[in-house]
Amino acid sequence: MPLRDGPGGAWPRHQRRVLKMALKRSARGQVPPFIVMDVLSEANRREAAGEDVLHLEVGQPSTGAPSGVIEAAQAALASDKLGYTEALGIDLLRERIARYYGETHDIDLAADRVAVTTGSSGGFMLAFLAAFDVGDRVALADPGYPAYRNILAALGIEPVPISTTLADRYQPTPALLERVAAETGAIDGLIVASPANPTGTMLSAAEMEALTDYCDAHGIRLISDEIYHGITYEGAGETALSFTDNAFVVNSFSKYYSMTGWRIGWMVVPEDVHRSVECLAQNMFISVPALSQRAACAAFDCLEELDVNVARYAANRALLLRELPKAGLDRLAPADGAFYIYAEVGHLTNDSEAFCRRILDETGVALAPGTDFDRERGRATIRISFARDTPTMADAARRLQSWLPGPK
Repeated sequence: MPLRDGPGGAWPRHQRRVLKMALKRSARGQVPPFIVMDVLSEANRREAAGEDVLHLEVGQPSTGAPSGVIEAAQAALASDKLGYTEALGIDLLRERIARYYGETHDIDLAADRVAVTTGSSGGFMLAFLAAFDVGDRVALADPGYPAYRNILAALGIEPVPISTTLADRYQPTPALLERVAAETGAIDGLIVASPANPTGTMLSAAEMEALTDYCDAHGIRLISDEIYHGITYEGAGETALSFTDNAFVVNSFSKYYSMTGWRIGWMVVPEDVHRSVECLAQNMFISVPALSQRAACAAFDCLEELDVNVARYAANRALLLRELPKAGLDRLAPADGAFYIYAEVGHLTNDSEAFCRRILDETGVALAPGTDFDRERGRATIRISFARDTPTMADAARRLQSWLPGPK
């Protein structure tokens, strides 16, 4: 029943009536929260209240965008109208991204295959919509980035977890895919991440090739998350583009390029779904922010400055790998890349969310509970981000050593 105005005209705002009937709500919106963002909110609240908080919960570089990006943004603000761009991005940026693959991976990539996206999140949304229908089944590693499964579920696509272990380096393998398909049914898609969040593990060239070959042979659409390329410690990251043209390859300016809040990423799109991605982007996003696109063109020329950040991450990694075992945290995933250490804490707790709350309450160190990344086994794991400065890492290690019981 529509609301009606009162006798003297519109109802005063404080007298507007509220309908009591139940209104339609979509089940697609009933996805689990991204718990690390809840931890960040609580840590920020404590910090605003004057408490001393060390942020090891969120995967965000502590540095801002490189100076060349800032200069390019300032120039764009002064000279560009910053209106809508083409849905897949400005030619200058798409061409520069294509050239990046030649410089980094010796791949001759056509700029037309590059889609500029609203962060990697926009890329995943476009890839999932272009590749899969409601009811399709997409495999992904557990532990893994929670937004994959939550976006898939919101789109009516079934996430199919692959229970990986340290023996698999927490990465999917053709053998694991065979087992999952035999136990649960045929798979339509696979998401891989190398380096991975939360474990930091990477796929070798042989492992990536084996997965791409398996997917191509079995009609499985591969989505390769490569947003942590550039932040590696045991060798460079391998791109799926070296082995197949059928995969969606998603990357971002957020991590290595230190541009999280600029909300800009990119995706290399298979030719058979190129027009689908373009039409989806036109209708869903119109275009990526023009200012971010203009600024991002300069990011590839700032490698010296960006590699200083990676050197700091490497120092943080070395410090934590040395100091965490002294606190009794010695069951660690290989941190080959990204800026995370994934730790098993089952010998200390069976409730990682309560465990992280206590650590924040009693030490001021904010950590991410593993339940974000693995629903089944995450109650016995935590993720530690080392994206901040090195003194923060050293202070956090000291606090954890004082609070935890230490090695057995």
